[in-house]
Amino acid sequence: MKIATVFSDGASRGNPGPGGWGSIVSLNGEVFEMGGREASTTNNRMELTAVVNALAGLNDAKADGISIFTDSSYVLNGATKWIHGWKRNGWKKQDKTDVLNKDLWEKLDFYLENMNVEWNLVAGHAGVAGNERCDVIATSFADQNPVELYSGSVGKYFVDIKNIAPLTVNKSDNSRSKMKAYSYLSYVDGELQKHSNWADCEARVKGAKGARYRKSISPEDEMQIIKDWTQGQ
Repeated sequence: MKIATVFSDGASRGNPGPGGWGSIVSLNGEVFEMGGREASTTNNRMELTAVVNALAGLNDAKADGISIFTDSSYVLNGATKWIHGWKRNGWKKQDKTDVLNKDLWEKLDFYLENMNVEWNLVAGHAGVAGNERCDVIATSFADQNPVELYSGSVGKYFVDIKNIAPLTVNKSDNSRSKMKAYSYLSYVDGELQKHSNWADCEARVKGAKGARYRKSISPEDEMQIIKDWTQGQ
C-alpha cells in the first residue's frame, strides 16, 4: 500500500503579522519539503495553509492513505469535527458570518472528500523531529530568510521523520512528549552540543543545513541518541 506521511506547521510574527508555513511530505521512499509566506496573516491560517498545500502536493500521487501530523488543535478539530457543520450551513458560523479562512477550509474539504486521511495531534516543541523541522521552515519564511528546502530520498534526509510513535500525543500518560526533558541535543556540522532548554537548542539549529535535534528524557536516552547520531562518524 502507498501510505504518505505529512508533517505541517505554521507561524506568524504577530496575529495578524508576517507569517510562514512549512510542510514535509514523504511517500514511496522519497521526501520533499514545502514552505511559503504571507505578508499579513495569522498563525491559524498558516497552520491550515501548510496542510492544504501538502495535500495539494499529493493530489496526483494516488496514495492509499495519508497520515498527517500537526500540533494545531484548530486544524485537527476543524478537519474532524467542525467542518461538517460549516459545510451544511454554507460555510457560515452560528452568527451567520463566514467561517474564518473559508477559502482554505473549502479546499481542505475537497481533498478530504477524495483522500483517506488519518489525523494525529503532536505536541509542539517536544522533540518530534518532523514537527520541529516544519517549525524551522515556517519561521524562516515568516522572517523572510527561508531555509533551503530538501527534496530527495528518505535515506539521505537529515530529519528522522520515522521516529513519531513515541512522541504522539493522546497515547498513555507515559508518552515521551509529556516527559520532563533531561537535555536537548543538537548536531550541526558534525559537532554535538547539549542544551538545558529548548530555546537554546532551537537557536542553534534554526536555519542550519543538515541540523539534527532531539529531546532526551534520561542519561541513558541521551547516550543512545548521541550514539545513533555519531555512530560511524
